[in-house]
Amino acid sequence: MVSKFEDYCWSDIMDEETLQIYRAYERPLRIGIRPAVLMIDVYQASYDGGQQRVVDVIKDYPSSCGERAWAMVEPAKQLLTAARTAGLPVIYSTGDERSNAEAGRPTNRVTMTETNDAYKILPELAPEPEDLVVYKQRASCFYGTPLMSHLVGIGVQSLIVGGGTTSGCLRAGVQDAKANGFHVTLVEECCYDRSPINHKVNLFDMHHKYADVMKLADVIKHLKAMTAQP
Repeated sequence: MVSKFEDYCWSDIMDEETLQIYRAYERPLRIGIRPAVLMIDVYQASYDGGQQRVVDVIKDYPSSCGERAWAMVEPAKQLLTAARTAGLPVIYSTGDERSNAEAGRPTNRVTMTETNDAYKILPELAPEPEDLVVYKQRASCFYGTPLMSHLVGIGVQSLIVGGGTTSGCLRAGVQDAKANGFHVTLVEECCYDRSPINHKVNLFDMHHKYADVMKLADVIKHLKAMTAQP
């Protein structure tokens, strides 16, 4: 389904010794049975200020991931279209603006002054009426939310995941998904982080421990094959 086990965005930062150490994790990559798509925190605050460099955009929008978040929008649109065509459930997570912010924050990072739109899903990736949106106060979309019971209730056994940030809420959700028994596929082009180093290192680490990182083209090919099945 894929060309090489290590043929991903981290190839320019990982030395041969590190790759050799992690060869014990090499395995066939796959999308699990009965999958759903989980889009983690593709909310407005990450995209505020447009496609600027992160170091520039955070002067006015401290929570923005700038051009690095926007780079995943088109790939994510393609993933969502393919998933919906194949009849897969689609779930989103976002911050809980409905409750007292002092009750809990997902990380220690200084954030923006929150607006009414901060945690709304980016319009370009907007949920359909049948999609579930999970509201969370912690980094993981599993913690203190109905996500687990919803997935079990509709018979989901594996997850295809995108969103951000790779080193933060995305990683927290992936680790909890794995801990709860779901096979996780991470779509490389559909994940983002404000730091390219954090993005690459965390994708590398999750690929070897908690998830199968796969290219968008390979995932869409699999979903099209599902669509073609009688």
